[in-house]
Amino acid sequence: MISSLLNTLNTLTILVLNEARLRLRRSSSVVAVLAVIALAWVMIPDPQTGTALMVIKKTRVLYTSSALAYGSAALASLLFGLAGFYLVRGRIAEDMRSGCGGVIAATPIGNGLFLLGRWMGGVVYLLALTSAFMGAMLVCHLVRGEGPIEPFIYLQTYLALLLPMVFFAVSCAILFDSFSPLMGKLGDVIFFFIWVAEIALMEKVDGTIAGEINPYMYIDFIGSATSIAHLKLYMSTRYMSLGTATFDAKLTPMLLPAVMWSGKLLALRGATAMLALLPLLPAIALFHRFSPDRLKVSQTRRRRSPLSFLNQLLRPFAGMAQPLFRLARTLPGLGGQICADIALTVASTPVAGLALLLIPLLALFFRTGGLPGLLTISVAIWGILISDLSSRDYQTATDEMTGALSGGIAQRYLRQFAATALLGLMLMGVIVLRWTMHEPMWSLALLTGIFSMSAVACLLGRLSKTPRTFLSLFLFGIYVAVNATKAPMIDVFGFNGVANSQSIAWQVMLGMVMLSIGYAYNRRAAA
Repeated sequence: MISSLLNTLNTLTILVLNEARLRLRRSSSVVAVLAVIALAWVMIPDPQTGTALMVIKKTRVLYTSSALAYGSAALASLLFGLAGFYLVRGRIAEDMRSGCGGVIAATPIGNGLFLLGRWMGGVVYLLALTSAFMGAMLVCHLVRGEGPIEPFIYLQTYLALLLPMVFFAVSCAILFDSFSPLMGKLGDVIFFFIWVAEIALMEKVDGTIAGEINPYMYIDFIGSATSIAHLKLYMSTRYMSLGTATFDAKLTPMLLPAVMWSGKLLALRGATAMLALLPLLPAIALFHRFSPDRLKVSQTRRRRSPLSFLNQLLRPFAGMAQPLFRLARTLPGLGGQICADIALTVASTPVAGLALLLIPLLALFFRTGGLPGLLTISVAIWGILISDLSSRDYQTATDEMTGALSGGIAQRYLRQFAATALLGLMLMGVIVLRWTMHEPMWSLALLTGIFSMSAVACLLGRLSKTPRTFLSLFLFGIYVAVNATKAPMIDVFGFNGVANSQSIAWQVMLGMVMLSIGYAYNRRAAA
């Protein structure tokens, strides 16, 4: 019995280490690490600019280890709670594309042990990313901190807030990859709504009485509701801001206590971490084990819309791609290739055909006051449609073939960027024209937003070779923009009506930088 247990542990160790190595060696991991390092610096504003990470009653909180750890971990849990899921999932689809699925299915390893190894490997991967984030925060503390670095406070805070979130994100990723109907974009969007529901828990927990454990706290996997409610109770105020907020420089800065986590709260977060494992139970029962009668290879290859059942119902709208294909055959060179990429998107996603028909018509007849709401929906649809345009060739194993076309890999990158931007203009061009007459600043913001986000989508898709890197960041950005309606820099597409010349200039610069980096990278790859 002991020998059998040791063999099981040895097998599990091999599975976990192999899974972690495969994830950490991917180029998408490098992109993710660079992104979290940049995020760590962006979310900690310099107080000399008049903004601070944590503001209570218009008074900023000193940048001590407790404040920086608490604030950065609370904000990181929001992003990692969403992005972590998209970064972890997809390994089973990779097994199908590479042919490893059949080999794995033929091994004597049970479903439970196999999925546990995948889960633990995903946890190691996300913990590595959060460790990189914490390391960047420590460096940021050296530059902007106002007290000694206390590693234990950082470690305790990050474990309390981020560990349940990591467990839950990986558990959901394993569950969705184990159930074939949720392996595509439908699963991506379902989890996004789960994440939004987690954010909504803040309203449920907000009225918690001091010393009382609200039942909703047990399912607060990302920790935002618990952390914000606890901070409000600790500081005896509801008037506080966590994130980039302005403060009154005339008021004396506040000091956050070093010890913020009681034994009761740590036990609560431990219970939440255990509950985060529950999605693994149905995953074991639903796991298809690469069986051809439960999972088709085409499911891992084709592009699926967020609502795949709608694609089936709306299949006639895919016919809108036929004129585009005919136009692609007529147009010479790069123009024809761009048109073919757009046609392929419409043909593979009938919802795109419906959107291209319906949204411009609605934009034409909507009142001016209703255009921002329509634009918000249009931007979300556009982001989902373009998320895999630059990685589609890799996902379908046609990367080398399309790179051999006229112009090579570098021109293919420009073609994909142009197709992405033109798709945005096809969806939102009517809004651009209407705003040009009434709100030219908003119109310019929308144009530059399409330009910059097209460049970002193509670069991230090319570097990470997966659509989920851009999709997770894009959906998170939309959520922030919808809620932070007074920040010009966040109003990328102008639907909040606060974009200004400075924010537009930043978008132009971002787009130029991303496009230049992507072009240089692809030229080097072609060499």
